[in-house]
Amino acid sequence: MTKTKLTLSQLEQYLSKAAWILKGPVDASDFKVYIFPLLFFKRLSDVYDEEYQQALAESGGDSEYASLPEFHRFEIPKDCHWNDVRETTTNVGQAIEKAFRGIEQANQELLYGIFGDAQWSNKNKLSDRLLVDLIEHFSQYALSNSLVDLDILGQAYEYLIKHFADLTNKKAGEFYTPRSVVHLLGLILDPHEGESVYDPACGTGGMLLECVNHLQESKEDYRTLTLYGQEKNLTSSSIARMNMFLHGIEDFNIVRGDTLRNPAFFAADGLRTFDCVIANPPFSLDDWGSENWVNDPYGRNIAGVPPKGNGDMAWVQHMIKSMNSTGRMTVVLPHGALFRKGAEGRIREELLKQDLLEAVIGLGSNIFYGTQLAACIMVFKQNKPSHKKGKVLFIDGSDQVRVGRAQNFLEPNHVKQLFDWYSEFEDVENYTKVATLQEIAENDFNLNIPLYVEKIIEDNLPTVEEALTDLKKAWEESQKAEVRFKTILSKFL
Repeated sequence: MTKTKLTLSQLEQYLSKAAWILKGPVDASDFKVYIFPLLFFKRLSDVYDEEYQQALAESGGDSEYASLPEFHRFEIPKDCHWNDVRETTTNVGQAIEKAFRGIEQANQELLYGIFGDAQWSNKNKLSDRLLVDLIEHFSQYALSNSLVDLDILGQAYEYLIKHFADLTNKKAGEFYTPRSVVHLLGLILDPHEGESVYDPACGTGGMLLECVNHLQESKEDYRTLTLYGQEKNLTSSSIARMNMFLHGIEDFNIVRGDTLRNPAFFAADGLRTFDCVIANPPFSLDDWGSENWVNDPYGRNIAGVPPKGNGDMAWVQHMIKSMNSTGRMTVVLPHGALFRKGAEGRIREELLKQDLLEAVIGLGSNIFYGTQLAACIMVFKQNKPSHKKGKVLFIDGSDQVRVGRAQNFLEPNHVKQLFDWYSEFEDVENYTKVATLQEIAENDFNLNIPLYVEKIIEDNLPTVEEALTDLKKAWEESQKAEVRFKTILSKFL
């Protein structure tokens, strides 16, 4: 087993080989169902061993002392360690399931259900030979805390989504938000010590972890944050919990479930509310639960009922309802949410009249993997600062990208520029406009960014007088040239 730090390149090769081993009996769409639990199992075992060795060194070699629970963040029961499974050559799938269930039961508060429900003992799909090969493959590297980056699972997820999305005929954009966009959302949201953060479509937990990183960069104590997330996809929600756990975050609550139909977090008088709400929900979700929205038991139809075939404004209203009295939120949406008419137009109008919207930021096209669509960020606040009341900042960030061959990229300098414009909250020719609610009302509450940020095209064309002067000069020169030509020609005739 290699005990050197695993680089991103090595990680990608590591995962690619694992997928190659599974290829054939397992569909590409199911790779992550098997790869992530094994990766997490290996990581848990290696982290446990690292903690054991540290305690062993401190005690002068006392193995009983090093096994005490207080030296470990979790328990690995007898016969449930990675090495126990590695020594198994028959009924390997059964051994894996036994180890998974044993670890989950021994750590019910933190890890129950975290390994998912894949059928590891189905030998028609996963033969002993295949699983032995897979276990041996994952045994190549030590995945202890000292040898891997803490966000290895997030990096692994991104890699699998990027490289196998086409094979599964799914849009990776539904699962994967570019890190640069997540970073921008975190800068705008600006969480602080002691605050609560909620992501109603948390995926693998990247946005919640960004809030942790934000506090670390600000030299604040990230352990005082309380993190909440809900995610419908089983694998994604499990990875989110794995990520929180392996980042050493103890105060988190990630729930699997359909947020719009069955929100998970409540207080005595209804939905639980939070200081910060952040999300990149599924774009234009079709089957989102409109049948319950007219008489929504959670009171989320604060501005109206979204159309049956598009849940964008359902997410927005759910998130607004989830803000506390001083709450703030950032949400990524398709551009259509800014200007579609009908029910969505009426909802926009009502939200604007409530003066909750602070900013609209248009992002460049093709920065979300698997979709050419350009997205936007909407920023809402329960209590806007006095100088922002009755106003909305529009930012055209369409050219803030590095153009690539297959995909465009939002680079750190672009993120900084967009955040600077947001922070300054003032007009910048060609890029930003602070519009009053009266101006927006005159546009029928349409938030399409080009209505407010006018592009001034500098033309270098001459005036009519200049053009006529140049034309006259050119005509005179052509007349002189013709005379010279005739003079030379006459010498030869």
